[in-house]
Amino acid sequence: MATDKYSALWVSHSSIQDYLTSPRLYYLKNMYRTPETNRKIRIMSPALALGLSVHEVLEDISTLPVDTRFNESLIAKFDEVWKKVSGKKGGFLSPDVEQQYKERGKAMLRRVMENPGPLKNKAVKIQMDLPYYYISEEENIILCGKLDWLEYLEEKDELNIIDFKTSKREERDGSLQLPIYTLLVHNLQKRKASKASYWYLELEDAPREAVLPDLEGARDKVLKVARQINTARKLGKLGKPEEHPATIPYERILKGEGELVHIDDFNQEIYILPENSNEDKSEIL
Repeated sequence: MATDKYSALWVSHSSIQDYLTSPRLYYLKNMYRTPETNRKIRIMSPALALGLSVHEVLEDISTLPVDTRFNESLIAKFDEVWKKVSGKKGGFLSPDVEQQYKERGKAMLRRVMENPGPLKNKAVKIQMDLPYYYISEEENIILCGKLDWLEYLEEKDELNIIDFKTSKREERDGSLQLPIYTLLVHNLQKRKASKASYWYLELEDAPREAVLPDLEGARDKVLKVARQINTARKLGKLGKPEEHPATIPYERILKGEGELVHIDDFNQEIYILPENSNEDKSEIL
């Protein structure tokens, strides 16, 4: 099959995780479009607003020279970024809840300013808005994903992949996140990734090193799921209703229970649900 990025199947860590959670969830988040507007839908929640805002601040400083990276307070940057998600745009139904999440974000960034660790070292940037490559040209499948930070290990001319976590939940065993990031790094620039780390910003002062996956094994695992998605899409099996807790918020949107609060920069309809019913009420301490 000839490659064509407009007709290709694009897969990412989030879309693969959606499919592994529930094929219906994958359909609702990655394929469904509202009949009236032909737009995709997305549900905003306080936790998502927090994660997006903290990541945006850290992404912005990754483009700065090392000696100027922390010249301006990250809190000041965060206050500006937060304006994009304030109120219902961020899924906040009360000022008190919004303030709680905003303070959590500030605490994370204060931790980074006080313990910059690898962020005070040189970083490598992949010069693509959304890094991607053909994981299978023959099957017209593209793997894509945004990498949070690539620390440049100058002595060895190698890289440390750092992923920022704004949740208290630890990445699950068997997650394909690091395999996907390792594949992207390997295929989109010349330096070897010799380390990988998760930085749980709400809990720890430094990144926690993780085991780097084997490249060939990583490709096999990712491509196996991508092929399953590809086949399911071609056979039209993804839209079938199913009972799964993860799909409930989206099914409620389809029933008209949500409130449309915003059209985002990707032309997606952003919804919220009453009483933050899409928000996980549990907390891992």
